[in-house]
Amino acid sequence: MKDIKAVINKYFEQIVAYRRHLHENPELSHEEKNTSEFIAAKLREMGLEPKTGVGGYGVTAVIEGAAPGKCVGLRADFDALPVKEVTGLPFASKNEGVSHACGHDVHTAMLLGAAHVLIELKDEFKGCVKLVFQPAEEDVLNCGSVPMIADGVLEDPKVDAMIGQHVWPQYTTGQAAIRNGAMMASSDRFHITIKGKGSHGSAPEDGVDAIVIASHVIAALQTIVSRKVSPRDAAVVTIGTIHGGSRYNVIADEVKLEGTSRNLNPEVRNKMPGRITEIAEGVAKAMGGEAVVEYFKGYSPTVNDPGMFDIIYGVMKETLGENAIVPEMSALGGEDFSYFCERIPCGFFWLGTRNPEQEFFPIHHGGFNADEKAIPTGIEIAVKSALAFLAK
Repeated sequence: MKDIKAVINKYFEQIVAYRRHLHENPELSHEEKNTSEFIAAKLREMGLEPKTGVGGYGVTAVIEGAAPGKCVGLRADFDALPVKEVTGLPFASKNEGVSHACGHDVHTAMLLGAAHVLIELKDEFKGCVKLVFQPAEEDVLNCGSVPMIADGVLEDPKVDAMIGQHVWPQYTTGQAAIRNGAMMASSDRFHITIKGKGSHGSAPEDGVDAIVIASHVIAALQTIVSRKVSPRDAAVVTIGTIHGGSRYNVIADEVKLEGTSRNLNPEVRNKMPGRITEIAEGVAKAMGGEAVVEYFKGYSPTVNDPGMFDIIYGVMKETLGENAIVPEMSALGGEDFSYFCERIPCGFFWLGTRNPEQEFFPIHHGGFNADEKAIPTGIEIAVKSALAFLAK
């Protein structure tokens, strides 16, 4: 088989150009029309016949090998975030308040790069590789993988397994991480409306202060993780927004809270709606108010199949060396790749993208910028893992 590293290097400048174009022109979830058209155009230039409009702005293409066999999917997401970019890059976002702060531009560029490599290798493997470019990963309650699945992305040809990856700035370029089992958490969302009674700020005895109630509810919710979840089970309950009050000298009659619950253990996850509701309602009632809780289940945990874990770990060991693999790590971030994992064997890994000589910014921060030197590594692990699955 051709030297995969050499083939990747052959296309590296072109892949970087893809990444920079995507980075400069980010589009939010469900608005990725131009991004989708760009992807399809590049696939056509490679001689492929992309299918567009899959579950929205999704794009797929199939690379056939030399003989019939299994089919493995490679997936990349391509939506951006409503985050103002502050990187100062010459190819920074042109769309004010929108940026690829989660690195999906890199994911998409790497999958386009993998397409170049696999086309050159197509006479040397059996079966096929299905390229899956997915929109709307960032919309937890209306994500892109579900409509793509409903639109038949795992059929015609039938996909036997799928591989995905995510840039991970906590690890340096040249490192990667994968875990056998739950890799990323469920990602649920909840709204709590605290209802009190308004009054003048000088006469709190005439009202029921929804802001004070909300503060006690927020503090009490933290006891779910500290006192109702085993220390052996990872979980998070976070309040992300508070909206309430109309004037500095008026007792607020209503406060709205929005939060998220993250878990790796399905049993813990299933208990969260009841626990959050009990605390919010109980605290509010004890203080003379009322709490209304709405709980929305989002992504399931992203769980690696044992067989796919073995394949990808073996490729990482061969490609990077065992010392560069971060062992047994998981995170409480969510991924709608989980819906693929529920249906077929899947493998998902993190790609180290931090340049140690530059200031660290996490994903979803406006200063995040993945090190482009990590791109060849991500492509090599994905391509070699796909080929190893087909060969097996």
